[in-house]
Amino acid sequence: MPTWQQLRDAKLTEYEDAADGWGKVSNRADAARIRVDQDMAAPIHTTQKGEAKNAAQDDMTRLSRNYQYLHGECGLVRTALNGLASELVDVQKKLQQALDDAADLGFTVNEDGSVEYPHSTQLPLAAGASAGKGVAKPGAPVPFLPGAGEAQGDLNKGKAEDIAERIRQAVSSAVEIDNRYAGILRRLKAPDGLEVTDDMLMDQARDMGEVQQAAGKYLGKDHIPHGKSPAENRKWWDGLTQEQREEYQTLFPAEIGALDGIPSAVRDSANRTVLDETRAQVQHDLDQLGPEPPKTIVTAAGVVRNPEWTVWDARGGSRLKGRLTGMQAIEARFDQTGVNDLPPAYLLGFDLKGNGHVILANGNPDTADNTAVYVPGTTSRLEGAHGDISRMTRVWQQANAMSSGQSTSTITWIGYDAPQNIVTDSPRSSYAYHAAPTLNTFMDGLQTAQGGPNASHTTLIGHSYGTTVIGAAAKEHQIAADDIVVAGSPGMLVGDAGDLGVGKDHVWSEAAGSDPVPYIGRDFLGGWKWGVDTYHGVPYNAGYIQTIPSDESFGAHRMDVDTSGHSGYWTERSTSIKNQAAVVVGRYDKVQEDN
Repeated sequence: MPTWQQLRDAKLTEYEDAADGWGKVSNRADAARIRVDQDMAAPIHTTQKGEAKNAAQDDMTRLSRNYQYLHGECGLVRTALNGLASELVDVQKKLQQALDDAADLGFTVNEDGSVEYPHSTQLPLAAGASAGKGVAKPGAPVPFLPGAGEAQGDLNKGKAEDIAERIRQAVSSAVEIDNRYAGILRRLKAPDGLEVTDDMLMDQARDMGEVQQAAGKYLGKDHIPHGKSPAENRKWWDGLTQEQREEYQTLFPAEIGALDGIPSAVRDSANRTVLDETRAQVQHDLDQLGPEPPKTIVTAAGVVRNPEWTVWDARGGSRLKGRLTGMQAIEARFDQTGVNDLPPAYLLGFDLKGNGHVILANGNPDTADNTAVYVPGTTSRLEGAHGDISRMTRVWQQANAMSSGQSTSTITWIGYDAPQNIVTDSPRSSYAYHAAPTLNTFMDGLQTAQGGPNASHTTLIGHSYGTTVIGAAAKEHQIAADDIVVAGSPGMLVGDAGDLGVGKDHVWSEAAGSDPVPYIGRDFLGGWKWGVDTYHGVPYNAGYIQTIPSDESFGAHRMDVDTSGHSGYWTERSTSIKNQAAVVVGRYDKVQEDN
């Protein structure tokens, strides 16, 4: 059991100095991870081929993962040490105040924490008491209160008992704090070796939870803004010290990674920690189910559903496999940095809530001259992220080729729970209205992180039901975009391009002749207005009409389309994707319109 003398003499700055050291290691590991991902990965694709290229890429991936793990684990040690020092400083101050009070009163604090005091001369001695000195020990039934000593006949006795109890409480609190942190600090260690395993990542997630619980008084999640505007989020972030920012990022990566308005590089680093730990846990859970059985089997009655697969699926097999597929798509994009000059990827959002969400940027949007945010439609979810990520990769490549001397960032925003059933869900506008506030907050946060509305030329690109989400967002709030591009829109819940808040001249529509979605969706998701329907300029209907973006009466620029079907708008080198890219970089003169 520690003594009050040990608590008094403890040099807590040594813990803080040690925390600073661990913090430096954590920061250097994060910086090294960024160098590996952004500076070292790209040359591999241009200087290596075949097996040498694959081996070098595997080494870079492992090295990046190691640095990411080191960043997180050392950051947890730093936070635990700072939390320990901070809490001990508080009880050390309380102890010192008690000792100072004893000295001011002329009392003596004994080695066992008892307090020796002279009997008060202000009042007559109580019956049976003697002149001289008394000794007060902690644990008095009633702590000293002004006037309490008078009832006992000795004012000093009550004061001494109070001081003795405060000394005991300080030492007891120090013991509790030390025990709380000691176990965690002992467990914050990694096994030998150069490979970060899934078990290590799951262990890191458990460590994070324990440090969160232990350091709650020092660094609580409640201090992180929740439900605030991006501007308020940024103000909170800017008001922190650099050390506090690093500790919040390490200890609460999911919350920091989701915070609209703060720097994209911070969100990326935090979300990569969440991704690594989540992928490890999902892989573990999938492995626990055993190998996936065949979905069907051949019986005397023909081909039937395999009962073993049905059990595997009911235990979550398909869901886990789908989530793992989505996370692998994100990691595959990380590995593509440098391929065809593709810039580093920034993970701006990731979670497994609902259908699973991911927000992934090609290039840093905070510093981009041109920014495009893509909102996919029905059936979009984490599991199918590969296709949506690939679309924005192709838009980036086309836009980059059109904008010499400018930087572009294209973002895949699977940030909402999209309809999953084309027949029963996609005709409903409720999904769009539910997603609208989330999209608006993200767009506002993007603008905040960039430095204002004039910092970057921003384009919203919507596909299918994603265009409906954009329409709902524009109805709710002044959308933080300069242009809106829609492809295969079933309707935007507004009747005129001018209702979208960016001006008719900045609304652009693509609709392939063989795309059935605009025709199917009109009756459910189209908007209404008083006007005239025309076909090639010839009026054929007037009054209160229902419109979608591909209608002449909607008032958008109708861009030329040379692709077919509902999903062909992002075909490489097509006029369809070139038109989108021209809007993204503000080269309106390059847009080919459908006359």
